Amino acid sequence: MNNDIIEPGGGFPNHPHKAAEIFTYVISGELEHRDSMGNRSIIRAGNLQYMSAGSGVTHSECNPSKQNRTELYQIWMLPNKLDGEPFYAEKDLADTKYKTGWTLLFSGNGAKGSTVIRQNAQFWFGRGQANNSLTIEPDHLLPNAWIQVISGSVHTQNYSLNKADGLGIDELEKSITLTFSEPSTFFLFRLAPL
Repeated sequence: MNNDIIEPGGGFPNHPHKAAEIFTYVISGELEHRDSMGNRSIIRAGNLQYMSAGSGVTHSECNPSKQNRTELYQIWMLPNKLDGEPFYAEKDLADTKYKTGWTLLFSGNGAKGSTVIRQNAQFWFGRGQANNSLTIEPDHLLPNAWIQVISGSVHTQNYSLNKADGLGIDELEKSITLTFSEPSTFFLFRLAPL
């Protein structure tokens, strides 16, 4: 889980990846992506891209602006399959259809219309409003969880999480409630036991 800042005109020139699930969420600014699959796009603030490197892919990531910084999360996950064709997808999380509550973005089985990834895991997007709450329910198949705050303030149990804070939960056995003191966005990863 990397929280990166790319200066104007900076970035990562063309480089290879293999056997990696890579998710990139742009917090502010823009990110220009090019890859050997023929994809070329500008990922804007509030949007997310997914690249499964599979048997091998090359790509570059640059800040196309000459004035503004780009801030992003880049999230890496090991796949459960080492080979296969590389794959690319984008999610527009700034869209108004993502209102308060949970949206399943990625999963190992495509549940709830999510994009299939090469891992037994779930990747959720959460949005909470001030003086509101959301609940994380136990899942015996995916009992471990990680919360990563994008913006705002998330409170649970004895923890207060702000921008860039994360919280790991091992073996979730009973539901926990998240409350918000201001409008907040965050990711929830549901993970299988090692």
